Amino acid sequence: MGAQLRIYRRRIRSIRATKKITRAMELISASRIIKAQQRVAASTPYANELTRAVSAVATFSNTDHPLTTESATLKRAAVLIITADRGMAGAYSSSAIKEADGLVITLKERGLEVNTYLVGRKAVNYFKFRKRPIKNSWTGFSDNPTYAHAKAISDELISAFIADAQVDVNGVDELHIVYTEFRSMITQIAMNKRMLPLEVVEAEGPAPAGLLPMYEFEPDAAEVLDALLPRYIESRVYNALLQSAASEHAARRRAMKSATDNADELIKSLTRLANAARQAEITQEISEIVGGADALASASAGSQ
Repeated sequence: MGAQLRIYRRRIRSIRATKKITRAMELISASRIIKAQQRVAASTPYANELTRAVSAVATFSNTDHPLTTESATLKRAAVLIITADRGMAGAYSSSAIKEADGLVITLKERGLEVNTYLVGRKAVNYFKFRKRPIKNSWTGFSDNPTYAHAKAISDELISAFIADAQVDVNGVDELHIVYTEFRSMITQIAMNKRMLPLEVVEAEGPAPAGLLPMYEFEPDAAEVLDALLPRYIESRVYNALLQSAASEHAARRRAMKSATDNADELIKSLTRLANAARQAEITQEISEIVGGADALASASAGSQ
């Protein structure tokens, strides 16, 4: 009975130590997510306005530009997958990887080869374990990305898009990105979007009354698109990195809170079992003492 009690107490100490770790990680994520939310809120309007500017140039000009014109013969697509560097974030990374797997299957069904670009050690380990080809990868900044990180990723993606996919093995005809969109502390959704060629979505409903806007491009639409291309990709990648970082912190905070709550429940359960074992041990000791006293009294009475 004493051995069982020692086991319970040892497990309680171990769980309490784990609880301190999960509680600390929960508080760290809770403190970092505020800053991550602010960065997302600051970058999203710029990225959206830049996308509208590119859409305006693409819509109101007759220039055939790689930014907006699909290749006649599609051969290869690039997919950028954003995950976490560290674990303990629930299903955050696995959801993004699952979304990416679905996108890759869809692209291959269209007859396209797929070049994968990875952000985060979780995606890198997933692909390496399954011996899948990786074109390039970036790690070490998933929870705190900077614009320099986004620019490094964007430069390689733009180079791949500009290259001729029919000749260069690094060239691609389409650019896709898979990331986790942060909507609230509770809701984060893995999604995929095509960045290039730009998808110009027409507004629904009747056309606005009056004259339509007219645009004049200086020096010309092609050069405007050339100038906007790197900024457009950099802003979209940076915003996706920030969205994913905020989602990672939210998912980790939620996962660590759940782990801390489970540790509390397990400690309560083991404490009840330890108390029951201790009570049984005390009862057994009292029974042995009483039994010994009775035996001594019987022996003394018999000797007399």
